[in-house]
Amino acid sequence: MIQLSRWKIVVLALSLVLGLLFSYPNLLPAETRANLPGWLPKNGLNLGLDLQGGSYLLLEVDVPAMRAKRIDNIVEDVRTTMREDSINLNGLQREPNGVLATLANPAQQDAAFEALRLLAGGPNQQGVQERVASRVGQNQVRFGFSQQAIDGMASTAVDQSIEVVRRRLDSSGTKEISITRQGADRIVVQAPGQSDPAELERLIGQTAQLTFQMVESDQQLIQLAMQGSVPPDSQLLADADGVSPLLVKKRILVSGEQLTRASVGSDQSGRPAIDFRFDGVGARRFAEATAPQNKGKRFAIILDGRVISAPQINEPIPSGSGQITGGFTLQSASEMVNLLNGGALPAPLKVEERRVVTAELGADAVKAGAVSTAIGFAIIVIFMILSYGLLFGGVSVIGLILNGLLIIAAMSLTQATLTLPGIAGLVLTFAVAVDANVLIYERMRDEARAGRSVIASMDAGFNKAMGTIVDANLTTLVAAAIMFMFGAGPVRGFAWTLTIGVFTSMLSAVLTAQVLLGWWLKVAKPKTLPIADDVAKTSSKTAPAAAE
Repeated sequence: MIQLSRWKIVVLALSLVLGLLFSYPNLLPAETRANLPGWLPKNGLNLGLDLQGGSYLLLEVDVPAMRAKRIDNIVEDVRTTMREDSINLNGLQREPNGVLATLANPAQQDAAFEALRLLAGGPNQQGVQERVASRVGQNQVRFGFSQQAIDGMASTAVDQSIEVVRRRLDSSGTKEISITRQGADRIVVQAPGQSDPAELERLIGQTAQLTFQMVESDQQLIQLAMQGSVPPDSQLLADADGVSPLLVKKRILVSGEQLTRASVGSDQSGRPAIDFRFDGVGARRFAEATAPQNKGKRFAIILDGRVISAPQINEPIPSGSGQITGGFTLQSASEMVNLLNGGALPAPLKVEERRVVTAELGADAVKAGAVSTAIGFAIIVIFMILSYGLLFGGVSVIGLILNGLLIIAAMSLTQATLTLPGIAGLVLTFAVAVDANVLIYERMRDEARAGRSVIASMDAGFNKAMGTIVDANLTTLVAAAIMFMFGAGPVRGFAWTLTIGVFTSMLSAVLTAQVLLGWWLKVAKPKTLPIADDVAKTSSKTAPAAAE
């Protein structure tokens, strides 16, 4: 095993070249890295929030509010469906999962059930029947979400919110923003380099629910609503100018879910506006809403409960595209386009915790981490040289340097985030790496004490210590895997750095020692093992005494 084979030399040389290739960008300024040729690596270490500074937000997805909103939509769908099918109702009773409709004429129960069954539609893409209809007694029908759909709402809402937040904050995919799930209904956002959490809250906090709803044109109903008698299927909202209220139907004709593209455009006066286009379903619904029978009526374009425009329908719009005007500036229009293209949040997000790490504090953490790593490295170097001499201790130090180089290269290549606990994992990795050399050297000493030759002692040292080294590293990997799977944030950073270090230490510590000591054995042809010289000297002193 101590033989100087060619493949070991090749692997060691390749490791050194790759370590240098992927590590050297960390020595260059950001401007210089950006101007490097395309075939050269450009990524440096991705510093975490605690090292670089930035903003931290802990968000909670308001699942009850989302469920309440969806139940509201179901109530309006049932009310509209019954009206369109000429089915009279005595009342609608809201329930936790939907609505219970009481019919004025029990003979219409079958017709009402069939209408709601068609409204429910078929299973979704996952095979789940989201909405179900059922008969209750002789004169009632129930319509609402299935229990399976209710149970999956929270998890689905969190997953969708994570994607929406990611698209809003990092639409280009190039920013180093960490967005992760924590627990059942919480999201952690870490934005290194972002010193204003209020700006993040403003971008994240808007649900960006875009809806198109008809405006009531019956003047008598409008007057009653102004006096406080708002019809159950309508709501009063302030117009775009915030002056006169509009009586808007609750039923949503088209929503932002059918939006395929939004872009900044300009109106007839050259002022910034928002151009939009719907998908096939949205285009069909939009065409129905602007059909000739609605000519002269108005529809409201509502964003997060605020009317931003209420144009009059002059002619059908079958193309599924249109324009939103409303006194936008170029900046506000661009921001709105980003929100619409990013998608609407399925539920409101509540900020549970906000934290800011200044750049100065991050720089202090980097300095402290560098100092602690250097001290730990120096202690290990001194210990190894004092314990095993310049030759064997020096070989361990060379392996240690290669190990650090490979860890930095691996983290730069994978763009894994280096945090302050990650630096602790790096220091621990150095100890784990040098531990392999200690096991090998001590086994060599034991073999030399047993009277075996130099080459036999070294060969036995590598062979017999390898099992212990593998077992120790496997145990460390299991612990790191558990921390990575069940931990969050800094704990995962520590586990990731430790995992990389285990693999690189196996390569650097063992392979470096095999190649360099094999070369020394071939060139020097020693008669005794240097780390066992104390054994040889003790034997030579006791031999004359025994002869006497």
